[in-house]
Amino acid sequence: MPQPEFRLSDEQLERNFADIAPPLTTDAALLEANQCLFCHDAPCTIACPTHIDVPAFIKKIATGNLRGSARVILEVNPFGHSCARACPVEVLCEGACVLNDRDEQPIKIALLQRHATDYVLEHKVKLFKAGKPTGKRVAIVGAGPAGLSCARNLRIMGHAVTVFESRSQPGGLNTYGIAEYKLKADVALAEVQDILDLGVELKTGVTIESIDQLLTQYDAVFVGVGLGNTKKLGIPGEDLPGVLDAITFIEHLKTHPYRETDVGRHVVVIGAGNTAIDAVTQAKRLGAAAATIVYRRSEADMPCYHYEYELAKRDGCGFRFQAAPQRIISNGSGGVSGLEVRTDGGSETIPCDMVIVAIGQGPREALKIPEHPKVFVGGDCANGGAEIVNAAADGVAAAKRIHEMLTGGDANG
Repeated sequence: MPQPEFRLSDEQLERNFADIAPPLTTDAALLEANQCLFCHDAPCTIACPTHIDVPAFIKKIATGNLRGSARVILEVNPFGHSCARACPVEVLCEGACVLNDRDEQPIKIALLQRHATDYVLEHKVKLFKAGKPTGKRVAIVGAGPAGLSCARNLRIMGHAVTVFESRSQPGGLNTYGIAEYKLKADVALAEVQDILDLGVELKTGVTIESIDQLLTQYDAVFVGVGLGNTKKLGIPGEDLPGVLDAITFIEHLKTHPYRETDVGRHVVVIGAGNTAIDAVTQAKRLGAAAATIVYRRSEADMPCYHYEYELAKRDGCGFRFQAAPQRIISNGSGGVSGLEVRTDGGSETIPCDMVIVAIGQGPREALKIPEHPKVFVGGDCANGGAEIVNAAADGVAAAKRIHEMLTGGDANG
């Protein structure tokens, strides 16, 4: 199929999807690390859901000990590599940095974390090893950050672990759903491989239909299956060709060459969460002449992070507030010609040839999770949708509880 005239060259697409926060050079990392005040009761550590000892890992960077720095990070956060790229540090660790109170720029914690974790990933440094076998077997349902964090720590404690994943690749949203300019799939998969190398058994393309059946074969089960499909709009025209959900749009972009992902000339994204921002910015970077967020509430009500909103504006994306979608209009040839919205002044039609729906995901309803003392749940399917770091924290906490249940002791014994 010939590409539309407005499509960008391969070279321009590569530039558009390059890392939004390029890595630090060695000299820049040393300079930044030495700006840290190394607070005793570090608010940055408290703000991190996995409570990484931020001053400790930065001090090791300052002394040139990247291996030791990465160990401090990865001991408590198995997904420290991806969090360094995609974590909302502006509202977590960096947002809590004491330098903000002095009207100074906070320490670039995310880039320093990436500097250390990239070193061990690129040099294939193995920081952890499987523990002495306990004879206990644990099943993990879902190979996203929650499930794999749980799996890694259970292996370190000596338990045999089998991870079941319905998709063809592990990693969950890290592989399939994070904006390409933040985290690329090959980095996500390399991070996962580091965990699998501990002896975690992975079975992909397997959909688990019964937790009860797993309980007959394993000593414990952890469920981290994430969320289900994008919610429906419930308006006429949402099934037209040219209408798709944001998760499908982003997944295709992350699993194909950039130019193979279709994008409209005039794209409308319905919703205003972080996924909506990822969709609208990537539509613009793919070459859309106009990419516009349509949100039924006000600017102040947007659920996305402020820095994500600013990024979309810098990318040239538009925003229409107080515009409630009423119907998607057909162009008469099977495609889309516009979105009719209700506004304070009545109704109007926003011209568009592509509509991306990003109004949140519902729970996974097919898999029934029984209440059972040997069943543990974490990640998005438990919290309704949060960050990579929250999922990692859930997995680590669950591994500790599972270990205590299986051994009758604590996670250190």
